[in-house]
Amino acid sequence: MALVSWIDSANISQDFPLENLPFGVFRAGRRARIGVAVGDRILDLCAAFEDDLIAEDSCTRETLNELMARGPEALRALRTRLTEILSEGSPDRHRAVKHLLSRQNAEMLLPVTIGDYTDFYASLHHATNVGSMLRPDNPLLPNYKHVPIGYHGRASSVVISGTSVRRPWGQLRDDASKPPTFAPSRRLDYELELGAFIGRGNAQGSAIPIGEAQDHLFGFCLVNDWSARDIQTWEYQPLGPFLAKSFATSISPWVVTAEALAPFRVEPAARAEGDPEPLPYLAGGDAYDITLEVYIKTAKMSGPVRVSRGNFRDMYWTVAQLLTHHASNGCNLRPGDLIASGTVSGTEKDARGCLLERTWRGTEPLELPSGETRAFLEDGDEVILRGYCVREGATRIGFGECRGTVTAAAS
Repeated sequence: MALVSWIDSANISQDFPLENLPFGVFRAGRRARIGVAVGDRILDLCAAFEDDLIAEDSCTRETLNELMARGPEALRALRTRLTEILSEGSPDRHRAVKHLLSRQNAEMLLPVTIGDYTDFYASLHHATNVGSMLRPDNPLLPNYKHVPIGYHGRASSVVISGTSVRRPWGQLRDDASKPPTFAPSRRLDYELELGAFIGRGNAQGSAIPIGEAQDHLFGFCLVNDWSARDIQTWEYQPLGPFLAKSFATSISPWVVTAEALAPFRVEPAARAEGDPEPLPYLAGGDAYDITLEVYIKTAKMSGPVRVSRGNFRDMYWTVAQLLTHHASNGCNLRPGDLIASGTVSGTEKDARGCLLERTWRGTEPLELPSGETRAFLEDGDEVILRGYCVREGATRIGFGECRGTVTAAAS
């Protein structure tokens, strides 16, 4: 049965009903403040603490890192108390209403100080598609079905939704018979991903058993891992992505907690006959039934058009497996560290999570309602990611949006 709030918009919200209560950070005056989204409103948690409505003092900080560090028990207690305050018939309504503001008018900030950012490659469909372009006779390398593949990204260039993304410069080499040139990327792409924030960390030298991985996950956001495919093609061997990725990564502002996603946890996709079973330390972990969509709006279009829709349950590796593998060598994960899934892709063409796949390396351009075509992104194009969970017997919850507009390269 759906929860009912005294905030009317929460009862009709597609993304932020009372069952969700995602956390974010917004600017009020000169300082950043922690808030929770409910319907079309934000409850200022710093003000709620100062008014003795909640007891969690980490909500007076300017980022979510300290709340993340306190672990699932503290988060569960806080969400329970917030549900009480915001539910219909709450005796605290008249005090809480003073601490609400419009979500539409809020300036959202990065919700955490991200110390480290790691990007994985967890979709078998994406890895197979990309491998087919590069190695038609051998799309997957021998290690893919045994070990989660990832690389360390650039935390300093993670930006909040709505931040413009400048087209990067880099070395390009389209003609193998000629030396490279230094020029703006001509094959700029988006990547549809889901991000997971670490809550409670682990000491350096220790591991996180797969059965405990869930207790180290605070929550999730949408991630657009912008990629310059032409720069990437020239630089990725032998050490992998570098400047083709590090110029910008966009994330959505609201962190949907692992607890809110619990009703949408499902069994991982079955491995194909003949696939190896995960090694014992990676045996376990749930998938999540999360629909993820990509929309594009060009400068000539009056509104965005959806170009792909996939589901996070189709990933080959679960988030728990990614986290456990990351810490398996003794690497210390810290509160607020960001782990991204890699491009989320499915079996159908319209479930491919980037233009590299969607247009098959530019050979099958997208036809847009404006009459334009796109093989890769052009200046002025806006990319919008959306995500939501729907299941019979559960209230729909969502992630909001992750937006970014491409601007011209620096002169």
